[in-house]
Amino acid sequence: MNSCLHTALPSGRWVRAVARPDFGSRLAVPLAGESVPAGFPSPAEEYLEKRLDLNEHLVARPESTYFVRVSGDSMIGAGIHHGDLLVVDRSLDPKPGHVIIALVDGEFTVKRLRRTAIGLELAPENPEYGVIPLSEETDFQVWGVVLHVVHKV
Repeated sequence: MNSCLHTALPSGRWVRAVARPDFGSRLAVPLAGESVPAGFPSPAEEYLEKRLDLNEHLVARPESTYFVRVSGDSMIGAGIHHGDLLVVDRSLDPKPGHVIIALVDGEFTVKRLRRTAIGLELAPENPEYGVIPLSEETDFQVWGVVLHVVHKV
């Protein structure tokens, strides 16, 4: 992440919420040539297959990709936790089932887009949070589809 984007909200506030990947420099790390079934004592040289650049695996469209850090626990059921880094692509059309970044009534959120019998909704993946129904009266914008989650274990 090299530079932050400053985004104007409808209220006129500016949010420093997202950053673009830095493609000026590449970091290739060793990739083990074998699958690891729940453990691998040490990455010995004879097991290294090639070098791996995570940009090649996580960022398909650099011009429309950004990172955002998660705040809160409404998506823990989807494996998205507080402090995680999300890789988001703005060029993809959101479809029901996708996890998306949305601006709803002036507030950013990450939720799963779902279709119901009465329309679309943004659903958390934590039973402690409620669904956000979307109607024509809702001030709603999609800011991208979440493609990857990066978090510590």
